[in-house]
Amino acid sequence: MQQRIYLDANATTPVLPEVVAAMLPYFTVGSGNPSSAHQAGQRTRAAVERARNAVAKLLKASTKEIVFTSGGTEGDNLALMGVMQPWLHAGEPAHLITTQIEHHAVLYAAEALERRGVRVTYLAPNREGVIDPASLEDALTPQTKLISVMLANNETGAVQPVGKLARIAKSFNTEIVFHTDAVQAAGKLPLDLSGEFKNVDLLTISGHKMYAPQGTGVLFVRSGLHLTPLQYGGPQERQRRAGTENVPGIVALGRAAELAQVWLQADNNAAALGALRDRLEEGLLSAIPGTSVNGTTSHRAPNTTNLRFEGVDAESLLIALDMQGIAASFGAACQSGATEPSHVLVAMGLTPGEASGSLRLSLSRLTSSEEIDLALAIIPQVIARLRSLI
Repeated sequence: MQQRIYLDANATTPVLPEVVAAMLPYFTVGSGNPSSAHQAGQRTRAAVERARNAVAKLLKASTKEIVFTSGGTEGDNLALMGVMQPWLHAGEPAHLITTQIEHHAVLYAAEALERRGVRVTYLAPNREGVIDPASLEDALTPQTKLISVMLANNETGAVQPVGKLARIAKSFNTEIVFHTDAVQAAGKLPLDLSGEFKNVDLLTISGHKMYAPQGTGVLFVRSGLHLTPLQYGGPQERQRRAGTENVPGIVALGRAAELAQVWLQADNNAAALGALRDRLEEGLLSAIPGTSVNGTTSHRAPNTTNLRFEGVDAESLLIALDMQGIAASFGAACQSGATEPSHVLVAMGLTPGEASGSLRLSLSRLTSSEEIDLALAIIPQVIARLRSLI
């Protein structure tokens, strides 16, 4: 059987065995509705609250600030829509600042708000895919109500200076709400909402980017911040997100948060993952002429590289690699069916042709050195074959 090499962890991570084991009991008859007063319901409620505590510890936040959601998209939408809704209802001028390199969960929500009368400014990144804090300073106005800047980019891995950006916002006006999409950062980078990110009011994470199942996530909501709910029906999540909780998914996310905290606290784990990524990146750069890295190489998520191969169409490359057992991507998984080039790479200054020849390789904590060796043997051969067909 052909060995499969999974290099698309930014699209989704495998679910760890420990996470599966934690969630399985909550599919059985012994589990009740966590809003029920009987013993089965209260046992389930206790499991939800243990998971909430685990996520709060990972983020260095209060359990009262953790809102369970269905994932990153809902969390981003709840953040943007929940903050801006009162201004829309009041008919008052409102200004939102975000960036051109956000995930579409933020970009499409911003566009929807724009259609309803909100003025939106989209900050451009530099060539390395990083937002210059000076551009935020220039964009701020007395009408600015909300700022949303992702922490680690899902395509390049570039880490944005979110702590500094949030400080700039609060220095301008303490009433400005600051949101960060930390979906690609959670479990890979330390997230301290009581320290470095103490000026961040809202933060999104997604379970399936950190070794839990798809369909669960969290929105951190800073204490004292009013957030208009998007759905109604019950008092769950302190009346911020109605609906019976996805108990197995929440328990799984809580266990994944515990494992992430252990992984992050070890001295060499992130460095070892970054070294494995670097070995893959450097090996491909040296073995394949006309190859370059898209974005910064100095401050990025330790598992991600985005490479441009001259004379190669990424879609053809993906298909050829898949036939050789390697899973990769050329952008966000939710946009993989699109024929347009990556909006992130184009915003960074690449031409559509350059963006269309780029490939994202993202490792997981389970990626082995042997898999990297095999990828370094296969990818150059595949690219040489594709170039010979031109």
